Amino acid sequence: MKTILLIEDNDAIRENTAEILELTGYTVHVAENGKAGVEKALASRPDLVICDIMMPVLDGYGVLHIFNKNPNLSGIPFIFLTAKTERTDFRKGMELGADDYLTKPFDESELLSAIEGRLNRFQHVGPHYQASDDDPAETNDSADFLEQARQSGSLESLLTGRKVHSVRKKQYIYTEGDDPTRLYFLKSGKIKTVRSNADGKELITGFYNPGEFFGYMALLENVDYTDSAVVLEDSELVYIPNEEFKQLLLANNEVSQQFIQLLAGRVSEKEKQLVAMAYSSLRRRVADALLRLYEKHAADSTSQAESLDREAQSLIQLSRDDLASVVGTATESLIRTLSEFKQDGLIELVGSGIRVLQPDKLRRANW
Repeated sequence: MKTILLIEDNDAIRENTAEILELTGYTVHVAENGKAGVEKALASRPDLVICDIMMPVLDGYGVLHIFNKNPNLSGIPFIFLTAKTERTDFRKGMELGADDYLTKPFDESELLSAIEGRLNRFQHVGPHYQASDDDPAETNDSADFLEQARQSGSLESLLTGRKVHSVRKKQYIYTEGDDPTRLYFLKSGKIKTVRSNADGKELITGFYNPGEFFGYMALLENVDYTDSAVVLEDSELVYIPNEEFKQLLLANNEVSQQFIQLLAGRVSEKEKQLVAMAYSSLRRRVADALLRLYEKHAADSTSQAESLDREAQSLIQLSRDDLASVVGTATESLIRTLSEFKQDGLIELVGSGIRVLQPDKLRRANW
């Protein structure tokens, strides 16, 4: 039977939520504030924590910070309860390592679904570290990680023993001007990076699919983020602390070279995008954007399970607004150009998706 620690200062919410969880079959420990919650967690390690953000004595952010720093508590799935829906609150919690959010008021199905999802999907990338014989709750420290990473000499070594964090569609991972604190690895889902001008218009600077790292340019340059990372569909991320990432780069030439190649590829891609915006016609820019997405999509599809529908794999799922931001044009102009391509038999429009039918003609056309 799983044990849940519920930390909530509102008596009615705490009692009602605890009753629902107990009727569902969970063992529930309750605490009326963050300090009491940490003390109960130390006395009896729970399988999952549900914690309010705004509380007296110690707020939810403080609780999560203590959990992350204490080796006896780190790694426990953590769900925030909040009545606040501002983007900054969500982003702050996720940066600290929260696994999910429930916005009050919530219904019983939302609560149980979030808990079941965290307990079922909470996992680690790569092998688990073994607890020491002297203290079963004690986990190996970052020195063990770095030693294993140095020996393996690959980007995958960065992921060993890392917790997987679920993030929801439209959530911001980081925003322009933030201080970079970690490297991100996308385990599943899709992420876009965008940059805004003074008028609030967005230009998409990159897309990231499963198996890719992102957020490393600001870390390598040691500057604040110059763009924002936004979740396009429900995704799973692995966080690698900045300190460990940089130590591994300094200690392992092979990993350093791999990231240099990644960086060079991204720079080259952006240069091509800028040249196209400066000198190419709208039709050429739209065609080039479709080809880049088509080729990237095709490459990603080859690594997916063979049982997946190939027709579904070939469909580029991207909103018209996002595609317009990639091209650097108004959405209306993009839609008009896509209609022309459809009439010419170059693409097929399937709902919100786009299927490239004749990539060679798109590539060779002189617009």
